[in-house]
Amino acid sequence: MGVRLVVVDDHRLHAEALASALKLRGHRVLAAAAPVAGAAELVVGRAPEVCLLGTAAPDVPGVFDPVVRIRRERPQVAVVVLGPVPSPRGIAAAFAAGASGYVRHDERIEGVERALVKARAGESAVAPQLLQGAFAELLHPSEQPDDEGQRLLRLLTRREVEVLVRVAEGEDTRLIAVGMGIAPSTARTHVQRVLMKLGVGSRLEAAALAARTGLLDRAAPGGASR
Repeated sequence: MGVRLVVVDDHRLHAEALASALKLRGHRVLAAAAPVAGAAELVVGRAPEVCLLGTAAPDVPGVFDPVVRIRRERPQVAVVVLGPVPSPRGIAAAFAAGASGYVRHDERIEGVERALVKARAGESAVAPQLLQGAFAELLHPSEQPDDEGQRLLRLLTRREVEVLVRVAEGEDTRLIAVGMGIAPSTARTHVQRVLMKLGVGSRLEAAALAARTGLLDRAAPGGASR
């Protein structure tokens, strides 16, 4: 019997591709949507058996807040996270929020499917080696948590930091290009890289994240990683 699920990801094309693949394998996909921030509303409204939640940034604080709400308002819904393998802290955060499973984003569709079925059955759906690291982090958390703004800043080059500052100031691609003395196509590429590295889907989200974490306040000369 197929799993009744919703698929959410920060990238809509990825969500739709996963949904299509799972439909072909006999599962009932109630919705495929983006971004992850809207997962809780979708799950509360559709009441699936499982929510497949894809994220590129499991280490970012708050990324699993929708999971907390899902577990609070729809405790019968299992959440399986599909993401990269970050430090154990990111995986531990998923389980601490209430996720039932964590699957690598490069897992074959058969592996994703097995995780969904196990999660629906109330079992933990995670590779042993990932679980070991996550449990170690939960039992013995790092004494000094990462500074979110500083960590995000280290992801960006100096030029990308300048682009983020201009995005936060409301400049469009043309103004960014003029201000930095680069071609509009190059400016557009820089913006897309900034969004990807920060794990957000729009300029507005990037500006909001930068403001919330104090990232821009830390963007002093030499503050970027390279």
